[in-house]
Amino acid sequence: MSIQTWHSIGEASLYCGLPESTLRYYEDVGIIAPIARDPESGHRAYTDYDLQALLIISCLSATGMPLAKMKEYMANRKRGREGAPTEIDLLRDQKRRLNEERRFLMAREEYVNLKIKYWQAVSHGDDAEATSLGAQAEQKVKQLSHWHDNQDSETETAAKLTGAASSAKSTREKRCPTEISSQNKHRLTANQSIGNSEQNSQ
Repeated sequence: MSIQTWHSIGEASLYCGLPESTLRYYEDVGIIAPIARDPESGHRAYTDYDLQALLIISCLSATGMPLAKMKEYMANRKRGREGAPTEIDLLRDQKRRLNEERRFLMAREEYVNLKIKYWQAVSHGDDAEATSLGAQAEQKVKQLSHWHDNQDSETETAAKLTGAASSAKSTREKRCPTEISSQNKHRLTANQSIGNSEQNSQ
């Protein structure tokens, strides 16, 4: 019979790479399932299963997936085979977003290149070439502005769906840890009690 190992929020944060404040926030908005509490201290007590879920959430967050989509993904994964089509759709949608971001980065690079050429034309006294390049750069700015407008609208919608429009951007983390040092593994598996790393604000 296996013995349940409990982990403090500090250990959970160390494991998944997300700050403790983010773990609390993700639980508040429903991305993380409700975490058990130590009956004596009232502090959060994470199971090994919880830690695995946090690692998935950390990696989804690292891709820039909107909070509402992360919430849907984590809720749906429990359905197993039946939920697979929905998970695939969510991941394909995120792939589309990443492709858009890639195109946006390419457009930014193109703008920089145009401005380099513009100033080279200016330095050579080629007014006609400078005028042409300036017009091309202006069109590129319009393209970038349109992309920003679409992204802002999508971010606001996702934040409202989680009931957290005011703090969606500030809590999104960009880490996806793939390895845990042997020292940290030892700490996580050897500790059978709840640590005292949580703040009194819990």
